[in-house]
Amino acid sequence: MARRRRARYLAVTLLVLGAAGFFGSVAGLASQVMPRRFTPSQQRQITDWEMGKRWRELPAGVIFPASVSYPPPASLADDPSLTLSAQRVGIASQASCAVAADPTAAAVLDRDGCTAMLRATYVDETGSYVMTVGAAVLPGAARAAAAAGAITADGGSDGLGPTVHTVRFAGTLAAGFSNGRRQLSGVLSAGTYVVLYTIGYADSRPREPVAGDSYAHGEMLSAGAGTARAVLSVLAAPVPSPRCPGTAGC
Repeated sequence: MARRRRARYLAVTLLVLGAAGFFGSVAGLASQVMPRRFTPSQQRQITDWEMGKRWRELPAGVIFPASVSYPPPASLADDPSLTLSAQRVGIASQASCAVAADPTAAAVLDRDGCTAMLRATYVDETGSYVMTVGAAVLPGAARAAAAAGAITADGGSDGLGPTVHTVRFAGTLAAGFSNGRRQLSGVLSAGTYVVLYTIGYADSRPREPVAGDSYAHGEMLSAGAGTARAVLSVLAAPVPSPRCPGTAGC
């Protein structure tokens, strides 16, 4: 009888151990086929990498749309249906930040790892204002935000701080848009990109403070910031959440 009980206990023990091994194997297999969970840091790295390669993959005409729309300044905001627009007159060749921006802005961008600067010039629909926008490529969203913050903090009291160099195009309203005719500037960032913009008059007026002319000041800011946001909406469009099946080689 004792021998029979020992045999029964041994059989039960072996059955329990076998079941434990089976379920352990199933759990291990499930962990391999279930989607891999990335840490927040890994998610940021993957998102930065996916977003950061767009400037190489997208055509220049997509990054800088032929026409952009933007909301009017506060002085014209009484009509909610009103939108203003600007048309692209030309796209410049890729350049370094040191070549395409003022020394102070370039130093900040290069400190944070600027890879390249892409630029295009636009004219507003009335033919009154010309603006150059420059998209600086940074290695990560945190560094892009830091660079934009530093450039903004160093902005001029009259509205023209360290900014992108203008790009002129012969035979257009932007033919005479030199650095000396820049009136206002600004900087925005999203994702791994910093977009600087500068704007001036389409005619031959030289640099002059426009803060006293609230209408012109508002229109310039709306045009410059609106065009910069249009560029960022392409380059910094949301990236799908990183996923990985967790299989070998993932």
